Amino acid sequence: MPDVNPVAFVVLAALALGGAVMTVLTRNVVHAAFWLLEVLVATAGLYLVLSAEFIALVQLMVYAGAVSVLVLFVIMLTLRRREDSVRTRDLSWPVAAMSAVLAVAIAYVTRALPVPAPERAAQPDVAAFGHALFTRWVLPFEIASGILLVALVGAVWWAGRGEEL
Repeated sequence: MPDVNPVAFVVLAALALGGAVMTVLTRNVVHAAFWLLEVLVATAGLYLVLSAEFIALVQLMVYAGAVSVLVLFVIMLTLRRREDSVRTRDLSWPVAAMSAVLAVAIAYVTRALPVPAPERAAQPDVAAFGHALFTRWVLPFEIASGILLVALVGAVWWAGRGEEL
């Protein structure tokens, strides 16, 4: 794809990978949630670089916005003491070795596969997508909203379990 800026792509990919590593390695779960937010924003930037503006907007609104706020809200509700936010560092060397072997295998297989010439797909019609979303996909959207509401109410109930209301 000749219109992709390679510098921007590499920088955003490095930010996403670095944030993902920091999400796993940080000991504080609140910091991990903020690193996850950084990964989600960098992913939206990657979508922008790849000329997928609508997907980037959805990524920002749904994942970076709503899901990150929900994760932080649940973390803040369920933490009773400051010490609960710090998790033990359990770096398992066999898992790290298996991950490295898997990464090498994936790199080998992707290098061996032929790369097809990219085809430029037709731009999707956002108005048609919006019409389909709000006519055919209203019920699944509302079900997902209900599930998130039940999860939030459950987190509030779980956080206040030991206290008299």
